[in-house]
Amino acid sequence: MGILLFLQIWGCSDDDPVEEESFVTELRADPLILEFSGEGGEKILSIFSNTKWSIEFPVSGWVRPLITVSKGNANVKVVADPNESREERTTTFTITAQGVEDVVVTIIQAGNESTDDLEDEELYIEPDNSGMRNLTSLQLSQLMRIGWNLGNSLEAIIVNNGVYSGGETSWGNPPATKALIDSVKQAGFNSIRIPVAWSHKLEDQSTYKISKAWLLRVEEVVNYALDNDMFVIINIHWDGGWMNHPDHEHQEAINTKLATLWQQIAVHFRNYDDRLLFAGTNEVMVEGYYGKPTVENLEVQNSFNQTFVSTVRATGGRNYFRHLIVQGFNTNITYTYNGFILPDDAVEKRLMVEVHYYDPWEFTLKEDPPFNTQWGAPFADGDVTSWGQEDWVEEAFGMMKEKFIDNGIPVILGEYGAIHRKSLSGEAYVKHKAAREYYLEYVTHAAKRNGLAPFYWDNGNKADNGCAIFDRGTGEVIDPGTLEAIMRGLIH
Repeated sequence: MGILLFLQIWGCSDDDPVEEESFVTELRADPLILEFSGEGGEKILSIFSNTKWSIEFPVSGWVRPLITVSKGNANVKVVADPNESREERTTTFTITAQGVEDVVVTIIQAGNESTDDLEDEELYIEPDNSGMRNLTSLQLSQLMRIGWNLGNSLEAIIVNNGVYSGGETSWGNPPATKALIDSVKQAGFNSIRIPVAWSHKLEDQSTYKISKAWLLRVEEVVNYALDNDMFVIINIHWDGGWMNHPDHEHQEAINTKLATLWQQIAVHFRNYDDRLLFAGTNEVMVEGYYGKPTVENLEVQNSFNQTFVSTVRATGGRNYFRHLIVQGFNTNITYTYNGFILPDDAVEKRLMVEVHYYDPWEFTLKEDPPFNTQWGAPFADGDVTSWGQEDWVEEAFGMMKEKFIDNGIPVILGEYGAIHRKSLSGEAYVKHKAAREYYLEYVTHAAKRNGLAPFYWDNGNKADNGCAIFDRGTGEVIDPGTLEAIMRGLIH
């Protein structure tokens, strides 16, 4: 219903007093629910108003109005794409006008029972470098000022006796929203890493066919970032741990699944420009073992990187020129320095290497006592470890600079951070907070100084032992100290 404001004019002479009482401002829509079949199509939304109005809608979604701003009464044509899933989907349009209550229109589309008959996209098209700037991967990485991880969201997956289930909210975070990503950009981050799991969203576990609805949801979140002109990285992130068997016994089966998944992901995102990057894997290791890898482990894990690169390039289009990210064993800096082999590639200088940094573990991640609450030279007389201090940061990042960056191969610091021990109290907490912020500032600055592109790990957890900068529901900055420490690290 619209809101009516009344204005009545008394008399007709310039000398007569005038009282305001009757003027109408109206905004309403009909119908308030639009229902589409799974095949998509067009519907008419009638808007009644005597003022200027606009329609807010998910710009990367599957349904759109053909006009978004007008004045007065109008019939707006709304177009829905075919639903490539058997599941019903919903979204909303919000119609706004100044001084009037918003009108919300709900859009519902049925699942598509004929989804299996939809035409498949071509697995290969001719290489296309439009939208792919003439930049080496090193040059592109230098444009990544500072990155942030949408952690514990799209990679949330549950594995029970080999059965994959779960979804985006399974690990406690709400669905990612455009408002959240808008806030991340406004806070100063220009790059985002979006960890993704896929095995719980397969239509067929034997063929590894990914649900179209899941591909579209990942794409929706990707577009939240691209709409903010951010660089975006998507990957296969743990995904239940099926890659964590880097041995000859499992090598062929893992490479088969890896190639099948990446072929589908690459084809779906093939038309995106060079702001979208693919990362093949995440922290491949022997499950539960954090020691030194064997020669076999390194050899097999390197084969995963090669499979990823070859598969993406084989889809053609812009993917032939896309910047791709490959990882060292368990993203460990020492193991990467000693055992990583850069995959063969059809194009030159379009590969990046990824490592992570959580040293010293006793300070950054260890939750059960004994752990350390402080770090660094300003806190050397307090509760610090005997290793992993500033000298190790310099040595570790220096190794990456020497072996890769100085040779034209960029390095992504895909994750770094330290848990916020909010259960501490009094002086212990004050010192911990100061030490943690010093750590984040120092590591950020050391990464930038050595040429690495850093991405802070945010898991959305606002409670004890979390890493959240932003409230995942509202986008609000809830840990300004952490944010400010990271940003200070950029400007020394």
